[in-house]
Amino acid sequence: MFIVPLALTIYAFIDCLNTSEEDTKHLPKIAWVFIILLFWIVGPVVWLVAGKNRHNRAGATGPSSWQRSRRQQWVAPDDNPDFLKSLKKDDENAEAEEEPGRQDGGKNPDDKTPPAS
Repeated sequence: MFIVPLALTIYAFIDCLNTSEEDTKHLPKIAWVFIILLFWIVGPVVWLVAGKNRHNRAGATGPSSWQRSRRQQWVAPDDNPDFLKSLKKDDENAEAEEEPGRQDGGKNPDDKTPPAS
């Protein structure tokens, strides 16, 4: 009889502390902390029912707002202009490294052409 209300109070207290100020409803966060701690059984139940904006409701369809904002932050590499610019720079650097070998008449150690007689 003592463990269940204690566990409920601890859970509600930690949940309240981890909730941002914008997600609390009806009262400031500090008031919710005092309600949870002072009204031992009723306080945690009221917090769980009415104290917090719940984003994940049962039966909700589609991604949550957090998932939508995360999805907008990440871009596929082929759509990311910075990534494409870095590929162009890498390609230009590779071409610049190859040109000295071409100017020597193809006498590159990796050159597989037979010598001209």
